[in-house]
Amino acid sequence: MTSLSEAFGTYAIYDSTPLDFTSFDQVPETHQWVQLDKPIQKIQTDMGHVVTVQDTPIIPVIDLSDSNAMDLMKQACETLGVFQVINHGVPLEMVKKVESEARRLFGLSTNEKRKVLRSDTGKTGYGSAPISPYFDKCMWHEGFTIMGSCVDDAKVLWPNDYHRFCDTMDAYQTQMKSLAHKLMVIILQLLNATQEEINWATSSHQGALQLNSYPSCPNPNRTVGLAPHTDSLLLTILHQGGMHGLEIFDEGSGWTQVQPIEGAFVVNLGDLMHIFSNAKFAVPFHRVMVNQLKQRISFAYFLGPRIESMVAPSSIFRNPCFKALRVKEYISLKAKNYHNALSLIKK
Repeated sequence: MTSLSEAFGTYAIYDSTPLDFTSFDQVPETHQWVQLDKPIQKIQTDMGHVVTVQDTPIIPVIDLSDSNAMDLMKQACETLGVFQVINHGVPLEMVKKVESEARRLFGLSTNEKRKVLRSDTGKTGYGSAPISPYFDKCMWHEGFTIMGSCVDDAKVLWPNDYHRFCDTMDAYQTQMKSLAHKLMVIILQLLNATQEEINWATSSHQGALQLNSYPSCPNPNRTVGLAPHTDSLLLTILHQGGMHGLEIFDEGSGWTQVQPIEGAFVVNLGDLMHIFSNAKFAVPFHRVMVNQLKQRISFAYFLGPRIESMVAPSSIFRNPCFKALRVKEYISLKAKNYHNALSLIKK
């Protein structure tokens, strides 16, 4: 059976080595994007229009213990494809441990971190943003990707103290699998999905944990932490790290900051959920901006179905607007046609 790491690693070949960010007092040409103005930020979209960043918080915050949680989630999925959740059951102490271990990792010297650099075709370990191959410019970002066990890499970084890092990441992934299962069941029930379809999304699913570091930047208006993109799989659960940076594009409002809320997770839908919902649920176009004063740490858990399984609009839809294909085929398609993958499978 093809693993998630193998499926992604097969297609994207690139130099994954991040900069030694501490050695630059200006953003190099390789990392310079569209000039952004503060406090009203502007960016050129693919359509050629200039849009602005709004400070109005339009991202709903949903209390999972609230009796209205399903209704609120339905509205969020149909309009933005993103929401925040509180009272989710994941201990705040555990989240803080993960953040502490991530800071320990990214606080190592550049030479130490590069000992676990991702291979040209690999998808685990230290490296640049996984979406880097699909853009001409580099991003102000360094990351560490975990799919399954991280023991081998951790032993290289901390030969005598690797258990601390691995135990923390393993425990967090267990919590994320549980929360992702809970959220997926609710979301699929909103679509009146069959039990077989619920099993497809929640049984034997494959997940990935991405630790992100956005170092402080001497010229934050000239670069981006993550370029505008959509996520590929079903669902993403993100801890923001208590700092602004994540922005969602809304047709009516332009770029909108996602307000950091202590103890909350940002949940956004991915391409596969957009396909399964027959485009009823939105897939959010999002980016990450950087700042001049502080390093920002975040971490995201990505949930996907079995790579060998088929993905198609739910059987409840009589007029499906997407073709059926294997999950690994969609990953391949997106790797080769990044921004156009969804349009290429429309009927």
